[in-house]
Amino acid sequence: MSDVMLDIWSRLGTLPPVDPGEVARAAVLVPLYQDGAGVVRIVLTKRPDDMRTHPGDVVFPGGRIEPGESPIDAAVREAWEEVRLPVAAVHVLGGLRPVTTRDRDNWIVPVVARIDRPAVLVPDPSEVEVILEPPITELLDETRWRTSDWMGAELWFYDFPEGTLWGATAFMVRQLLGILRGSHP
Repeated sequence: MSDVMLDIWSRLGTLPPVDPGEVARAAVLVPLYQDGAGVVRIVLTKRPDDMRTHPGDVVFPGGRIEPGESPIDAAVREAWEEVRLPVAAVHVLGGLRPVTTRDRDNWIVPVVARIDRPAVLVPDPSEVEVILEPPITELLDETRWRTSDWMGAELWFYDFPEGTLWGATAFMVRQLLGILRGSHP
């Protein structure tokens, strides 16, 4: 394993525990894995364009926290429902700071996990148009990111051929990248 890969996993080992989500309404799984070539990849999905909320957005698997669920339970359940990631394949490393969307009452808890990627991830067509698995090194390349004003706020954007990562999900990815660079508190 290369020093870069060891450094990524060691930095992720410093993540704080997952926020208990006392005010959270949703949770997402931030799934990372090392492929057969030793490349660390992150799993994202693109929502169908006909979705009621966040149509066409590039996001992490996730959704509403059901009564009696913790954010971890919700994130793992949603990953199973959306891409058929087996529960036993998820090894929670910690959490990122909860974020909101433009609805300031909608707190989302990001749950970071190392996964044992199954041979096949199966998208639920009602929630996932396509699964994206970019190398984390591509996301670390600052030249591929751009910022733009959106409704009076400066937001980050990252373009994939399949769609654009932006908003709350981009903010979560930027938090993660800061941790991987050792520059995020």
